[in-house]
Amino acid sequence: MPAGAAPLNPRRRLLLASGIAWSLPWRPPAIAQPRRIDAMQFSGLRAGGPLPVELKPWEFGGQSRATRYSLVADEGTVVLRAEADASTSGIVREIQVDPRENPILAWRWKVMNLLERADIRTRRGDDFPARVYVTFAVDPAALPPAERAKLSFARLMYGDKVPAAALCYVWDGKAVRDTLVPNAYTERVRMIVAESGAARLGTWVQMRRNIRDDYKRAFGAEPAAATSVIVSTDTDNTGESAVAYYGDISFGPS
Repeated sequence: MPAGAAPLNPRRRLLLASGIAWSLPWRPPAIAQPRRIDAMQFSGLRAGGPLPVELKPWEFGGQSRATRYSLVADEGTVVLRAEADASTSGIVREIQVDPRENPILAWRWKVMNLLERADIRTRRGDDFPARVYVTFAVDPAALPPAERAKLSFARLMYGDKVPAAALCYVWDGKAVRDTLVPNAYTERVRMIVAESGAARLGTWVQMRRNIRDDYKRAFGAEPAAATSVIVSTDTDNTGESAVAYYGDISFGPS
């Protein structure tokens, strides 16, 4: 306040503040934007180091040989290397994601070889050099009786880790891209061919899938929350060998 000036009374202060407020341009209130959710972030880890505690081994019961996973540097970035030799297992991250807000699943992978005896439609051929699963929250009691019985049988045979609903994105050697079929072991897992053939073997391939759209196409309903992400390289049924690499995996808005 300039020297000698009379102080403003409270009413004049209020009127002056109101006039300044009305003279400023109006801006809409900020709206929180959907954010990317990192499901598996290998690039921030150390090559040769251990996996963080949130990335856990994932195995079906009764498997005698497990796929080997390790953190390695590839083209200047740390990624997950998978090596399978007549083996199967995976790495799982439990997570809660709303497919309505973050429907886009993004990842990159590199496959070094295909499997000669793989067949997406049979149990004997149910092997893939690279898979990325997304599981969803489903109450088994809400399933139709026939599907509930099949799920119970699958869990009796292969362990309680058989999901009540899952999408399984695979790199296949024969089926055309975007093929969608039930898994040979359980109809509660739907197989989607995200990449096919040998044309891009040995190169990094970036993938984007809308899990909400894929789930509705696979199961004919809106998905509930996504509950986990799993990567898996498996060759136990065919008895073959495979090497694959996985980069960061995330969920994001469309």
